[in-house]
Amino acid sequence: MSEALGPEFFERSVHEVAQELIGCTLMHGDCGGVIVETESYERDDPACHAYVGRTARNEVLFGPPGRAYVYFSYGVHSLLNAVCEPEGEGAAVLIRALEPVEGIELMRARRGVERVEELCSGPGKLTQALAIGLDLNGSSLLDGPIRIEPPQAGAGTADVAVGTRVGITKAAELEWRFCARGSRHVSRPWPVGERRVA
Repeated sequence: MSEALGPEFFERSVHEVAQELIGCTLMHGDCGGVIVETESYERDDPACHAYVGRTARNEVLFGPPGRAYVYFSYGVHSLLNAVCEPEGEGAAVLIRALEPVEGIELMRARRGVERVEELCSGPGKLTQALAIGLDLNGSSLLDGPIRIEPPQAGAGTADVAVGTRVGITKAAELEWRFCARGSRHVSRPWPVGERRVA
């Protein structure tokens, strides 16, 4: 098991963190994979939960960096975010997709699908595959139970494609979506100019 990323990694611009998380490994229990897609959300962004100010629902967003902010989307899927920037700022990175590496058979059982490319190719899919629910809201990403680890030694710098965020209506023009270029595990729609071979 690698050392998890330290608090200083998350206590920076949410946009830098979102880009540099591409290629890192996310683990929960015996399941995990390489992060291949993220989106950044900052306090002055109308699409960010922190935009309305501090509430009981979004309190974790304003807490220490390196915490998990988990919330229900449309009452159906739990979505995992990493709190960033100094405490009180209200910024987070949405983890949108993983390339599965560990616990693939358990992920298949949880998701009810066979194709590896479909296991974690979306924020709701990956939380289902890794059994990440609302009970983990506010938990530390530094020492578990969810851990984010640096890229594997020798992995090199990730080739990152940048595009507009997905599934939002406010500030939809902002290019704050980051994807591992060419990955078959990125959620649809793929960034402009990206093509996939089945």
